[in-house]
Amino acid sequence: MIGVIARRELQGLFGSPLAWAVLCVIQIILAYIFLSRIELFVQFQPRLLGLEGAPGLTDVVVAPLFGNTAITLLLVAPLLTMRTFAEERRNGTLNLLLAAPLSMTEVTLGKYLGLLGFFMVMLVLVALMPLALLLGGPLDFGQLGAGFLGLGLLIVAFVAIGLFFSVLTDHPTVAGVSTFGALLLLWIVDWAGESGEASGVLRYLSLLSHYEPLLKGIFDSADLVYYALLTALFLILTVWRLDAERLPR
Repeated sequence: MIGVIARRELQGLFGSPLAWAVLCVIQIILAYIFLSRIELFVQFQPRLLGLEGAPGLTDVVVAPLFGNTAITLLLVAPLLTMRTFAEERRNGTLNLLLAAPLSMTEVTLGKYLGLLGFFMVMLVLVALMPLALLLGGPLDFGQLGAGFLGLGLLIVAFVAIGLFFSVLTDHPTVAGVSTFGALLLLWIVDWAGESGEASGVLRYLSLLSHYEPLLKGIFDSADLVYYALLTALFLILTVWRLDAERLPR
């Protein structure tokens, strides 16, 4: 049943004008950034050739592209996740899901995987841009792979957080704003302090502090654990909220 729910959610997204509009706008914006970085690299390439340990295509073009993609996803994820449960509740169809012989874990995972499917299509389209650079020069595949992994980890966390806030309300706009606020807070939470134990805790909670090393090609299992725990936490909270709503009062 998880697959059925996921397929239904994915079909609903691809049948939505909003999702197609978001997909097109993102590709246009990121393509512009990508071409701008290539132009910058070509402009400074003669100077870079004379420098020892000079940055290559991956540093100048791919890393900034993935960095801007992360910011774009932070803005877009609330738009695409806000309707998941909020719209169902508003239309009265959520009651049908609650009454169905399904566990709330199945419902949550089905919705989650359907949303992930759409975002993964978006991620593949983004990945095609740096891969096109292979026609003109070598890439650092270690850094490229780490950056791509970082984007994937961000997406799984963003979707889980958006899903949770969508289940709390029947107003998609409220869910979207709440999701954006939570994501932005987790993005900049380590800006609050520069030193001390509190700073270390805030830095660990920051999405950005776990994403930046991957952009540089630095792989650390602690970053994987962070994203796994964050994703699991919000999925569990979503299941708990649905179970609480399902129980008779």
